[in-house]
Amino acid sequence: MARPVTLFTGQWADLTLEVICQKASQWGYDGIELPCWGDHFNVQRALKEPGYCAERKALLAKYGLKCWAISNHLVGQLVLDVNDARTDDWVPADLRGKHTEKNTWAIQEMKDTARAAAKLGVTVVNGFTGSSIWPYLYSFPPVSDAMIKAGFDLLAERWNPILDVFKQEGVKFALEVHPTEIAFDLYSAEMALDALDRRPEFGFNFDPSHLHWQMVDSVQFIRAFPDRIYHVHVKDAARTLDGKSGILGSHLNFGDPRRGWDFRSPGRGQVDFEEIARALNTIGYTGPLSVEWEDPGMDREFGAAEAAQFTKTKMGFASAGRLFDSAFAEAQGKK
Repeated sequence: MARPVTLFTGQWADLTLEVICQKASQWGYDGIELPCWGDHFNVQRALKEPGYCAERKALLAKYGLKCWAISNHLVGQLVLDVNDARTDDWVPADLRGKHTEKNTWAIQEMKDTARAAAKLGVTVVNGFTGSSIWPYLYSFPPVSDAMIKAGFDLLAERWNPILDVFKQEGVKFALEVHPTEIAFDLYSAEMALDALDRRPEFGFNFDPSHLHWQMVDSVQFIRAFPDRIYHVHVKDAARTLDGKSGILGSHLNFGDPRRGWDFRSPGRGQVDFEEIARALNTIGYTGPLSVEWEDPGMDREFGAAEAAQFTKTKMGFASAGRLFDSAFAEAQGKK
């Protein structure tokens, strides 16, 4: 069976869920990865309103769509982040400017997200963890090993109680390995798993775009964590290094041509999606291929429609299930 191709609508939350469902269906998507913001999916309504989850699923079904995962990146970020004014719009109004209180609220909200996912009937929540040690990425002033360890210890302290609820609900949390998170490349992903005693509720939402611009091999990541790829994002990126900028972005916003890298619509950048599809076949991944469409240089509706067809064509092939020359032996056996 071909892997379903879905659209992550986090970047489409300015539209109602019905409007983006209608568009996604026309573009050829099989489903929606629902974000827990905008009107697309509300965690507290899911828990408090008896018919809410059924209504969400009925709306998707009206347009021939399904949901295999929900995502709560923004709230997850607050669990470990050293919060400041940048995240004030992500919390209830009475928590704005209260940076420590944001952590406490986010922990409870992520527990509730697991419960809401179970009510909706999905088994994967994608998201971020945040990181208290991301500001220490460049070790100056000097950063001790103990300071880094403390960051991973804090991951265990704050996320294990959340993951206990995920376990109770039969739901997995898939961290999108990403700069500003506790895990942003292969080695830090290993450290995160170790800090959590490799409990099965914690795995990864594989997104090659964030690995590519850091010059991390996406296929190596899949091979390193064959049992932890719980969800897949299809997003492209391109390094545009010209000798004037580096991969750190130069404090230039996305879309600025002076940047050393930027996101691209799938198939329009430098990510090798065919090799990724082959690696996913090797590990037996059968879950969704979810397009996270971000390209500052392209109309998003054109890009999202093109991305659906690209993903189905370039990544939709199933594993062979047999050696190509097995037919020779089979033919001999019929003689």
